[in-house]
Amino acid sequence: MGSRTFRDMAAYWPTSTEPFAPPMNEIPKVVFSRGDLQRSNLHRSEATRALADARAQSADAPTRAVPAAESWMNPRVATGDLADEIARLKQEPGKDVVAHGGAAFARSLLRLGLVDEFCLLTHPVALGRGLPLFVELPAPLDLELLETRAFPRGAVAHVYKKRT
Repeated sequence: MGSRTFRDMAAYWPTSTEPFAPPMNEIPKVVFSRGDLQRSNLHRSEATRALADARAQSADAPTRAVPAAESWMNPRVATGDLADEIARLKQEPGKDVVAHGGAAFARSLLRLGLVDEFCLLTHPVALGRGLPLFVELPAPLDLELLETRAFPRGAVAHVYKKRT
């Protein structure tokens, strides 16, 4: 994930009681940065609007400390060429690489052809603003739907892969 998304998520998930909190807190983290990001700057307290909105929505929910929050305290920082860094990650043993983050980071991955599978989560909220995700594609993508899943609060996940 990018550094802004990391800051927001690191401020939210370690104390979240949401069902996705345990896996979010356990998976290893890699923070991508174009600049000379210092690990000490990853935990600045500045909040983006997304984090402020998430905090407001869950203001009445109880919070708890999560032991797995260690993954948020010591992420790997990747500052090299994005394609090279992703290629290195894909060569490592373990599970799939999942990219979480904002539209700018996703567009960079898409522009370089680094996305093998798409899990697009649609929330039942119309904001009237936002950043387009597929605006910088070098060529159209032909996608095949693998799975659709609806969640209790109305969000829907669509999983696609590039058609071969």
